[in-house]
Amino acid sequence: MSSTREWDAETYHRVSTPQVQWAEQVLGRMELRGDETVLDAGCGSGRVTAMLLERLPRGRVVAVDGSAAMVDAARETLPADRVRFLVGDLVDLSLGEPVDAVFSNAVFHWIPDHDRLFAALHAALRPGGRLVAQCGGEGNVAAFHAAMQAVGEREPHAEHLAGWWPWNFASPEQTEERLRRAGFAEVRCWRSDSRVQPVDAASFAATVCLGAHLDRLPATLRDGYVKAVLQAAGQPLVLDYVRLNIEARA
Repeated sequence: MSSTREWDAETYHRVSTPQVQWAEQVLGRMELRGDETVLDAGCGSGRVTAMLLERLPRGRVVAVDGSAAMVDAARETLPADRVRFLVGDLVDLSLGEPVDAVFSNAVFHWIPDHDRLFAALHAALRPGGRLVAQCGGEGNVAAFHAAMQAVGEREPHAEHLAGWWPWNFASPEQTEERLRRAGFAEVRCWRSDSRVQPVDAASFAATVCLGAHLDRLPATLRDGYVKAVLQAAGQPLVLDYVRLNIEARA
């Protein structure tokens, strides 16, 4: 199963303030001299990649995303002489030359096979290089997902959505075990909580939370599905995020 899909990059760029705020915390944990080459594993529209570049005044970024629309958006705003852009699935990553560090924010939960993911990231790192990341963890936005699944199990959505689940929300313990199997050392994973109340609830839900589900629905059912999920989730929309924090060394 591929973890790649196309995104509405323009809307994501506009509504992704919570993801940017999480990324600030993750970047704060990175120990950088400023001259390294860093892999941004799931660069999105480039908002966070720009923040990473600020930490690398003499360095470079390899920006990878599975969505061509996201990479195109990032390419429009980031300096081509300091960023190498790649479109592709992280589990099939092949860079040619190793990087000094891997950064990732709000991405890994979209990837079904974490064993393949961590093996690919370990192979991309030079010996001693660090992986610093955060993604959705076990129990992530559980109440919203319950509302989403309840609506998806009803007609006219059931034939397209019932029983379908696109995410891999792992626990810290599972993730530490997988990282060690992939060859990482000095492994540390933990969870943190973040409550988010999106300013534009409909756009945020449709783009960030429900986009993969909307891809499976006929165009005529998409607006109705978003409205039904938002109604079931309650107003105002409040999302209780569980963040899985990851640190390891190759």
